Amino acid sequence: MGELGRRFGHYDEVAAARASTEGSGPVRGTGRAVGRASRAAGAAARRPFAAVGRAVRRATHAHGAGESGLGKLIELHAVNSAGDMLITVALASTVFFAVPTDQARGRVALYLAVTMAPFVLLAPVVGPLLDRVPHGRRAAMAGAMLARAVLALGMSGAVASGGLELYPAALGVLVSSKAYGVVRSAVVPRLLPRRFSLVKANSRVTLAGLLATGAAAPLGAGLYLLGPAWPLYGACAVFAAGTFLSFSLPHKVDSARGEAPVSPAGRRTRPRPGLRTVGRSVLRGLQANSALRALSGFLIFFLAFLLREHPLGGLSPAASLGLVAVAAGAGNALGTAIGAWLRARGPEVIIAVVLALALGVTVAAALLYAVLAAVMVTATAATAGLCQALAKLSLDALIQRDVPETFRTSAFARSETLLQLSWVVGGALGIALPLHGVLGLAVAAAVLALTAATTVRGLLAAAHRHGAARPRVA
Repeated sequence: MGELGRRFGHYDEVAAARASTEGSGPVRGTGRAVGRASRAAGAAARRPFAAVGRAVRRATHAHGAGESGLGKLIELHAVNSAGDMLITVALASTVFFAVPTDQARGRVALYLAVTMAPFVLLAPVVGPLLDRVPHGRRAAMAGAMLARAVLALGMSGAVASGGLELYPAALGVLVSSKAYGVVRSAVVPRLLPRRFSLVKANSRVTLAGLLATGAAAPLGAGLYLLGPAWPLYGACAVFAAGTFLSFSLPHKVDSARGEAPVSPAGRRTRPRPGLRTVGRSVLRGLQANSALRALSGFLIFFLAFLLREHPLGGLSPAASLGLVAVAAGAGNALGTAIGAWLRARGPEVIIAVVLALALGVTVAAALLYAVLAAVMVTATAATAGLCQALAKLSLDALIQRDVPETFRTSAFARSETLLQLSWVVGGALGIALPLHGVLGLAVAAAVLALTAATTVRGLLAAAHRHGAARPRVA
């Protein structure tokens, strides 16, 4: 009897288990179907992003850039440019758009004074300081990224009110950004693929930064709709990612083999570096680039306030500024692309031509502003962007040709500092002038005319002397 009970008990357990399994069959089948559908949906959602990622990776790693490590630097610079753009959107919305025009001019002037005045003192120190720590370039770039991530997070609490505590943080962001730029200039020569010129490598890096800036601008505007601090939260996340990407660069970027600071007396000792003995072509090219960079800074600030009071063709102030910004960005990107295409043109000739082009367009804009304001303003912004990009690529070619390799890193660092200061001077002039379109464009044309009179003849003479030995721009 006990045996029979055990057998029946075992049968009951098996039957119960089978019934349970059969009863839950449809539920389990439905669960599996839902899981498969969700995984398929997730894969479909990831597929466009994965395709974009693969396309970006192929572009940045093409022609040997992946093997040399230049591709990783291109991607890192894109991250850097995107983060800087998000911070720019946050500051512009607070310093410029949130207050009336007169008050905005005062805020922007205060911003330039509080941030740029200390930068004038710090900039000459940044280059030599980084020259003394060549073995820590990856750490220096990571530190510049991490500093901006922390500062962006700190600025998020003050951006809504626009208080004075915002400005020291903005100064820290500026110094960190320029420190990154100096280190990047030192890193590029260490990552050149075979048959790559330094100018072509810089062109790729610059173009990646422009594309990332263009992509980050609408993203920052969308984040701003969530709240004034959200672009800074985004910048914090971007710079945090850049901190880790900095250490993905090859170890050879920390090598200082063959490098030395620029000596003002031409000696390989320890004097203060400078640009006074790099050659007349480089100095004239630097003068022309400084004028074009000053024109860029002038147009940014002058047109920002001018179009706020006098929008273009019935557009809103924001739409007018957006149109000019798109034109300038398109011109800059086009100039970078043309620089890679002009393979057999001497850099002196290119600088002379773009300086003359910028002067001609600015003069035409001043003469025709009253009749064709929208066309002239857009054409001037696009031309300024194109000429600035081509002139900078040509200046890189001159430094590559005329400055010895052992001194080239310091020359790049100091030229970048001078160009940044020129941009600040142009911006300050744009803030100080009355909001009169013809007057402002006439002043810009006068500055370009003076520069052209003192540099073009010397540049063309230097190009004639070099003749067939002129280096390629890309």
